[in-house]
Amino acid sequence: MSLNDILHYLRIGGVTLAMLLFASVAALIVAVERIIALWGVGERSRALGETVNKHLLRGDVTAARTAAERSDAVAADIFLAGFDRLERSRLSGGSGIEAAVERERAQVALKLRRYLWILATIGSITPFVGLFGTVAGIMRSFKDLGLDVEAGGTGGSSAVMTGISEALVATAVGILVAVQAMVFYNYFQARLSRVLVELRLLGDEFVELLKERAAGLPPAEPTPPTPDPQASSAARADAQPV
Repeated sequence: MSLNDILHYLRIGGVTLAMLLFASVAALIVAVERIIALWGVGERSRALGETVNKHLLRGDVTAARTAAERSDAVAADIFLAGFDRLERSRLSGGSGIEAAVERERAQVALKLRRYLWILATIGSITPFVGLFGTVAGIMRSFKDLGLDVEAGGTGGSSAVMTGISEALVATAVGILVAVQAMVFYNYFQARLSRVLVELRLLGDEFVELLKERAAGLPPAEPTPPTPDPQASSAARADAQPV
């Protein structure tokens, strides 16, 4: 197909074909953005998990937290949520750490799935958009056929075959765009499923080690009460001899 043919079909397709091409470009942009965002997510998370667990096995909670704070891996937010909960739950032996880690893991999963709904939407609606363009093109072809007959034409099939063949281009493009979007969507779904399983395993191991460390930490020292100046003055006045 030559460039002139492509330009011809673009002119014939009109708004419908323009919408399909826009959807194709949008799917490609989302795919590239997600590839960049998910590049090395699993590897960085596993490396951070090994570092944090190594420090926790040695009993060095401070070093483990520092490693999480300095990392840009998505698992760092999960680990930091557990450390923050540990600071608030020393008196209770680390209760609530597992729930805090699970909540943060759910938040991380939402961030990793961002924009995937665009691919799913494009993959589901573009075939129907293309079908709409085809139906509209066929209707236009039969309208041209009727006008040809009214003008004294023969009304043969040649009057509509060209229009119908051009209208079918919209359905073909719609199917191609849907296939493109769904290939990207299924790829990211499969990749994210593996990453999320790895994050769950890292989180479970982290919670176990953190609970063991929490059981061995001394309880937080209670804050001494602030002395009341008025009570102190009254006590000194009562202590003076009459």
